[in-house]
Amino acid sequence: MANTFKFIDMVAKEALAEAHEQSALISTVDRQYDDQFARSGAKIGDTLRVRSPNKFKTRTGNAMEVNDITEATQNITLATLEGVDMRFDHVDLTLDTENPDQVAAFSKRYIRPAMSALVSIVEYNAMAYYAKATYQVAGTAGNAINSLTTPNLARAKLNQQLAPKSDRMVQMDSVTMASLTGGVPSYFQPANQIKDAFTEGFLARTSMADYYENERVWTLANGADVAGEINGGTISNGMTTITVDGFSAAPEVGAVFTIGSGSSETRVYDVHPETKQAYSHLKQFVVTAATTTSITFEPPIYYDTTDPRQNVSGIPADNADIVFVGSALNSYVQPIMYHKEAFQFVTADLPIVDSADRCVRQTMDGLSLRVWMQSQIKDNALLCRIDLLHGYAALRPEWACRMIGSAN
Repeated sequence: MANTFKFIDMVAKEALAEAHEQSALISTVDRQYDDQFARSGAKIGDTLRVRSPNKFKTRTGNAMEVNDITEATQNITLATLEGVDMRFDHVDLTLDTENPDQVAAFSKRYIRPAMSALVSIVEYNAMAYYAKATYQVAGTAGNAINSLTTPNLARAKLNQQLAPKSDRMVQMDSVTMASLTGGVPSYFQPANQIKDAFTEGFLARTSMADYYENERVWTLANGADVAGEINGGTISNGMTTITVDGFSAAPEVGAVFTIGSGSSETRVYDVHPETKQAYSHLKQFVVTAATTTSITFEPPIYYDTTDPRQNVSGIPADNADIVFVGSALNSYVQPIMYHKEAFQFVTADLPIVDSADRCVRQTMDGLSLRVWMQSQIKDNALLCRIDLLHGYAALRPEWACRMIGSAN
């Protein structure tokens, strides 16, 4: 039993170390481990409630204008249990867990490829979630990202939304990265980069961000129609749904649009988060659900100038054009620049369901894994499952910006 305990403990530690090292995305976002389930264990569907940042409006003059504080909260649901399963021979239990060479060989043969598969699917789903939650897009659809112009425009959008200028990252696919580094090779000098610890995919730093090469970057596939207009309906401060017409096909979830395009229309511009002065670019919104007559979107439209949450320059008008980024029926890979605290990846302890020599949990840097083993007497095998219970959130999506280039 003692050797079984050492073996499963070694598997858990090696699996957690591999997950941490192989993660190009999860290791760069705000990882939160909730210990409230440390005793009883968490279940799929458990939720964590987190506070959204408060916003305030300033005054001019001596008379007080007290801000009413209404603290908003968001729920992060531990909705996904993902894992990887293996079968060992009982001979593997003879491995000397104190011998670094034997442990390294075992990890290379079993743990590393298993965790590579698990990390890949977790990051693929996380990347899609974070991209669809990001409503800002920089660049020109159809133009290749072969200079720092588009990354610098993304950097500008983060600056305009007051994102801290440290802890910024870019996740970019290899094809786009090849085009970018080919266009500006002098700005990408990996040998000159100092990194305390190796992280898979790290390439270089420029445009105020660390660049990671990642093949799991999400692709936006626009629908058959990308232009319509507002069709009356109820226009209210804080709305997240508008009535539309002119669409022959429903817009896709994750598609980004602006409101107002013609010279005679009221254009809805973005504003500075604190001064509320209008920027020169239109406010962007991302579709969360849609039909041909209705679009639900984020962020909410706050046009009331007395509301500290004001985020647009004016009230959307009836018949104002709705224009989507990109062309109809085209697909665009979406590299993304973000501050670490734009996105959250939350894990919690799964319950221990067997004796300590058969089921263990390990936690490291906000990641919690459970390893559970059982003997299979029929063929002298040892079955092993590695589980990760997690959830995603984008508590500060304004601190992120997608980039768009050539269509696929």
